[in-house]
Amino acid sequence: MLFNTSYTNKEYNQQSVKILGKSFSFFEKIKMGGIGSSRFMIKEISPNLKPKNFQSIASNYSNIELRPKGIIIHFTNRLDRYSWIIPYYRLVTYSTQTFSIHSSGSFIKLKKNKNYIDNKKFIDKMLALKSNFLNLDYYDA
Repeated sequence: MLFNTSYTNKEYNQQSVKILGKSFSFFEKIKMGGIGSSRFMIKEISPNLKPKNFQSIASNYSNIELRPKGIIIHFTNRLDRYSWIIPYYRLVTYSTQTFSIHSSGSFIKLKKNKNYIDNKKFIDKMLALKSNFLNLDYYDA
């Protein structure tokens, strides 16, 4: 689900808690070593995920927030901020020339540059949380 979160959005708050659970507590965040990634450079966004007034700018950035039952991908376009809610059971990742995140027929492709290398530890943490939540063993994930 895609939400415009430039301003306070009550529907986004309700849906994110309903689908992904409440955010981790302060102590859980410290114990995990943080729940947010640093920024990724966006290479491509699927057409059905693009907002109505989306303008392709040379550099769009995104970041990922971890929740107990899924992730939230935040990205900006011009002055607007959008949030894409993805539960773990719909989260699929591919690591080819780009790092892509897919869910429900939509995708976002992120460039593999210095920012990706800095976030590699975070991506491993995200995939470990997914496999723990879905009770997957090594070969299922």
